[in-house]
Amino acid sequence: MSCSGIRPDPLPVERSKTGDIASLVCGGSCSVVAIVLQAPRPTMIKVWPLVLMVLSIGFFPNGDGRRNTTIPDFVNIGALFSFNTSVGRTIKIALEAAVEDVNSDPTILGRTKLNLSLQEDSKYRGFLSISEGMSFIVSTLLCVMARQTVAIIGPHSSVTAHVITHIANELQVPLLSFSALDPTLSSLQFPFFIRTCHSDLYQMAAIADLVDHYGWKDVIAVYPDDDNGRNGISALGDKLAERRCKISYKAPLSPQASMEEISDVLVQVALAESRVIVVHANTLFGPKVFTVAKNLGMMGTGYVWIATAFLSALLDINYPLSSDSMDEIQGVLTARIYTPDSESRRTFVSRWKNLTSGNTANVNLGLSFLPLYAYDTVYVLARALDAFFKEGNQITFSIDSKLSSLHEDKLNLEALKIFNEGHLLRSNIYEVNMTGVSGPFRYTSDRNLVNPAYEIINVVGTGTRRIGYWSNYSGLSVVPPETLYSKPVNLSRENQKLFPVIWPGNTDEKPRGWVFPNNGRLLKIGVPRGVSYQEFVSPIKGTDMFQGFCIDVFVAAVNLLPYAVPYKFISYGDGKNNPSMTELVRLITTSEFDGAVGDIAITTERTRMVDFTQPYVESGLVVVAPVRRAESNALAFLAPFTPRMWCVTAVFFILVGAVVWILEHRVNDEFRGPPKKQVVTILWFSFSTMFFSHRENTVSTLGRVVLIIWLFVVLIINSSYTASLTSILTVQQLYSPIKGIESLVHSKEPIGYTQGSFAKDYLVQEIGIEESRLVPLTTPEEAAKALKNGPQNGGVAAYIDERAYTDIFLSSRCNLTVVGQEFTRNGWGFAFPRDSPLAVDLSTTILQMIDNGDLQRIHDKWLLSSACLSQGAKLEVERLQLKSFWGLYAICGLACLLALFIYLIQIWRQYHKHYLEEHESTDGQSLRSRSSRLKTFLSFADEKEETVRSRSKRRKMERISYRSSEGSLSITSNKEYASRRNECASEV
Repeated sequence: MSCSGIRPDPLPVERSKTGDIASLVCGGSCSVVAIVLQAPRPTMIKVWPLVLMVLSIGFFPNGDGRRNTTIPDFVNIGALFSFNTSVGRTIKIALEAAVEDVNSDPTILGRTKLNLSLQEDSKYRGFLSISEGMSFIVSTLLCVMARQTVAIIGPHSSVTAHVITHIANELQVPLLSFSALDPTLSSLQFPFFIRTCHSDLYQMAAIADLVDHYGWKDVIAVYPDDDNGRNGISALGDKLAERRCKISYKAPLSPQASMEEISDVLVQVALAESRVIVVHANTLFGPKVFTVAKNLGMMGTGYVWIATAFLSALLDINYPLSSDSMDEIQGVLTARIYTPDSESRRTFVSRWKNLTSGNTANVNLGLSFLPLYAYDTVYVLARALDAFFKEGNQITFSIDSKLSSLHEDKLNLEALKIFNEGHLLRSNIYEVNMTGVSGPFRYTSDRNLVNPAYEIINVVGTGTRRIGYWSNYSGLSVVPPETLYSKPVNLSRENQKLFPVIWPGNTDEKPRGWVFPNNGRLLKIGVPRGVSYQEFVSPIKGTDMFQGFCIDVFVAAVNLLPYAVPYKFISYGDGKNNPSMTELVRLITTSEFDGAVGDIAITTERTRMVDFTQPYVESGLVVVAPVRRAESNALAFLAPFTPRMWCVTAVFFILVGAVVWILEHRVNDEFRGPPKKQVVTILWFSFSTMFFSHRENTVSTLGRVVLIIWLFVVLIINSSYTASLTSILTVQQLYSPIKGIESLVHSKEPIGYTQGSFAKDYLVQEIGIEESRLVPLTTPEEAAKALKNGPQNGGVAAYIDERAYTDIFLSSRCNLTVVGQEFTRNGWGFAFPRDSPLAVDLSTTILQMIDNGDLQRIHDKWLLSSACLSQGAKLEVERLQLKSFWGLYAICGLACLLALFIYLIQIWRQYHKHYLEEHESTDGQSLRSRSSRLKTFLSFADEKEETVRSRSKRRKMERISYRSSEGSLSITSNKEYASRRNECASEV
């Protein structure tokens, strides 16, 4: 319940005893700047002329347009409340405390003081009659509005605010209210209405998040049928719709409803399906609802009660409530406007007991959010006036030309004046930025207070416990909102947390939130009455009952529910044609049916209209086509491999043979000889490995490695070929010109489908097949005949139906088969209205049936039949493709490349070591021509390795002997030279 609905208790009305109303005015001589109004309840539209008359006297008592030339010493604030109620007393105390604090603070308004003028009527109890109400309003307000009025604090209720705001707009007088929280009191429609508390729109968002958090989809709204109640519930409906929830039943009550009238309405609520009840009322009306609910047994297990802020305000102000009152609200959840902890708030809370200790009623008055925001409202107005005066503004008024034309008006409305500077004061109010006892106080760009937040309260035992918080920034959380403002926004479902709740009935188990309505009404379950495949759904002759696989699954699932579900089957269709399942589903949205049971496929179009249960049959569209036996031919031995597979295999045989020849050519005599012989050797060796009959031996290490890997590949290929060829020659092969849905798309032949199936729309809209090619077929016999005739004789080339149907259709028709793959992935489910809790619960029971085997047993009972005796038949040839062997070929190819690379490195090293050096020593110069060097290298590579080694060894020996002979000649020449020198010396 919204705080906006809180009203003081009604008190008796008594006519003014002053006799002459005018005499009440003469006593006023102070400058009235603000008035706090208490809203009367019914026929508030009748108040307009009275308030206009009051304002006409208050605006210009002197009747001229003289401008204030100085800042006034005193600014009076008028307050009109029924102070004998607990709510009124707390607001009065807060207002008086705020005025006292403002007057003692020289930084606000300077030497100007606020003077609080109170007008109390202890016997006020609302409009018992129009005349009494008029007398009271006029006699009271004229006393407090004897001087110029530039702002109004109030009124208390949204009902009164809807009347006063029109006057404020006309006269441009700012209207401040901390308790009229109706979301429709917007600043667009009422620009001079200034809300100094959070709108009920945020409270309804908090309740919607709470409902969604616990997984409930439907709620019931109980509220007084006035402006505040209707508009608050309308906002709740909008917020619930954003979360795919809704108000399934509205229970409005007369604002003056008696206990008997409330009881009658709650009895209807008890007969409804939802058990989540939201109460949006006020402190006077709300407790009556819970009292009646307790007497009706509606506060027990299974119910969920959520109250708006009226209940938390009542608990705070009148704490502790009596034990009887607490028993009536056990387990209830309620919202409380959150006011963050601060030094100023703690100071005010500590003062509150002293402030309330001397109240005339001599009762304990707790502190709710209302006194906090009343206190801050006075401060906001004072700060705005201070800024208004500091800017050099003065208060002036002018005649309203619209009212001046009313010369014959007996209420003297032409005397009303427009506050010329009203828009400036309004701007100053919106620019106030302060931290009050209620927390940070400033306005956003949309003229709402910043940081709307609520506490979620659970009534337990003799008190309450907080289970979490809500803010428009972070949603539901278990930590105070101000700790999350510095973090990134995270509204994910995983981040929404609350503490455990004690629900009505003193249980901690979350209520399911709904029951079947106990009103004797049976659920109307639509059942399609088709003419094909009676195994799934068929009527029982002579009764209004149905039988079949789908019916048995539904009955078994319902029997597993922990509660009774009253229902009756209603036939849909004429029994001569298959009905449209999509149309059957659509009738659920119009409430003609409460659900649908049968062979209903779950499609995208249908899920946009209703909710389906967990699929109990997996099915999809398939293509059925005639087949004939494939005759063998002379090239049947080529069938195991695809042409690409044959080509790649042949290339690898030659490649491996060439690689082995290269690796063996220099070291193996079997791989040497004339060129023609070598080519034959390569081919013979390559293809002889297919049968492991190669006679050439490999002697090089690299050649043996490559051959081992290739023989492994050949082994796998031979085995696969043998197995596939055996299957082809021994198993009966079937052939169909239709390969699947792809071949049908590119052809122009007619296609059959089951009448009433979703296949037609899917083929036209999703696949793109022309509608003129589609032929509706009603019965399985008609489909079989059309396939037999073929397109040349007025039949169809193929027949498209769901897999579940074709399993039965093909069980006795061996000349037909499924070609291609399923091209949709659908299932069958039971349909119910959107957000139906029955769909969720039945999904759970279907999963239980799958786990315990009940679903399979029902399947075997209805759908297990002897299949066509064609187990040995296969549709066409399952040819072995290259993709099945590419890994083997890749390994073999890499081995060949690696072996060649290593071999080339070895040859190049030998070439440099044994041949190039010899050639340079012989010719005396290196080979400079690239072509000559290449020829030399190829010639070297073609030589047998033994020859190269022997030649190298021989040349090496020759070089050694040559060096030895050179050494001996050198010694001999030296000896001869020495002897000759000796001879010459002797001669000398």
